[in-house]
Amino acid sequence: MHAVFTVYLGLWYTITSRWPFGTHIYDKDWDLLIILDACRVDVLEDVADEYDFIETVESRWSIGSHSHEWLAKTFSEKYSDEIANTAYISGNGHTHETFIEKDHPPDETVPFCWPKWQTVGTDDFGQLDMLWETAHQDKLGVPPRAITDRTVEIARESDYDRLIAHYMQPHIPYIAGALAEDRTPTDVEAKGWKLLESEGANYNEVWQLYEENLRLVLNEVELLLENVDAENALVTADHGNAFGEYSIYGHPEGMLLPCVKKIPWVESDATNRETYESTTDHSHNGTNKTDIEDHLEDLGYL
Repeated sequence: MHAVFTVYLGLWYTITSRWPFGTHIYDKDWDLLIILDACRVDVLEDVADEYDFIETVESRWSIGSHSHEWLAKTFSEKYSDEIANTAYISGNGHTHETFIEKDHPPDETVPFCWPKWQTVGTDDFGQLDMLWETAHQDKLGVPPRAITDRTVEIARESDYDRLIAHYMQPHIPYIAGALAEDRTPTDVEAKGWKLLESEGANYNEVWQLYEENLRLVLNEVELLLENVDAENALVTADHGNAFGEYSIYGHPEGMLLPCVKKIPWVESDATNRETYESTTDHSHNGTNKTDIEDHLEDLGYL
């Protein structure tokens, strides 16, 4: 089955690197784009009533089922004018291999592949802040407050046409409890669905931790929307996450399974009421640099 999958991936990227399948964010109207990494449609629907800024949860097909795939297809030379007027604040370490190393999918070893990638580089953005370098915390990844802080700062000090805040939650590790109790995540919190795959955890426990991780980041989104101005704010995801559907776990690249490929779509707005002021420097010029392998390991990729 794995051999068949790698053949499929070669065909998939040969075609979709030229003609992506799904909704491209730059084809839509927004001033502020908020990415919730690995957020499923159904889990956002489950908690939507708890947040005033969520009126309706719609869904779209993402152009990627993995962050690396989504980044390579989203930030394409076709949209270079829009990207040049975009500030992108990201906690996702795949920005390093995509924009700096110029390493493109597939991440699997495939027997053949003739992709035509036209992904931009770091200099093509209006501003690119890769906060995994300076805000990563051991075993926690990039906590959502770091993304909120930096996004508020850039929104108030600059005048980009578009602003993207890429939060890492609700992706593993599930850090809501660890942050609240000032501790290291438990094994289940750190590995989440990976333990489901190896039958080392209870489904209901993992799902509840995933949902709490979503609440953690939605609280930050609520704070963000009160402290920046945006006529059109869009809350969505780069991809979803499988929890055993058809024996699939996580978010494999090139995956068409709806729970992985479909993403939530929430339209809102934002008004700067100045209810919050960051006191932490999360700028890209920070000195606390994190190794990319350490970061990806804490996110369960290595």
